[in-house]
Amino acid sequence: MTRSISFDASAQLELDEAADFYDLESPGLGAEFLDTVEAALHSLLEFPESCSVLLGETRKLVLERFPYSVMYWIDGDVIAVSVIAHQRRRPGYWRDHS
Repeated sequence: MTRSISFDASAQLELDEAADFYDLESPGLGAEFLDTVEAALHSLLEFPESCSVLLGETRKLVLERFPYSVMYWIDGDVIAVSVIAHQRRRPGYWRDHS
């Protein structure tokens, strides 16, 4: 089965804003953040059910090095990313998005 990843528009915005923030903090850090997210998503393509279910069918993948989590759910062969959540800001806000 060939899997793919889709991003909710708000998740894509969160991803872009986080990368921009990190680039402002230190040039190149935004690219490192995006590389970390890409590696995490690649692992989800191989092992989509490896993360715990949090709410309903929403699963949470905690990123290494950066304080973000990827909230997603599985729809057949699609991994649907609903939120890129900062772990220390507005805890639980993503529940409104899932």
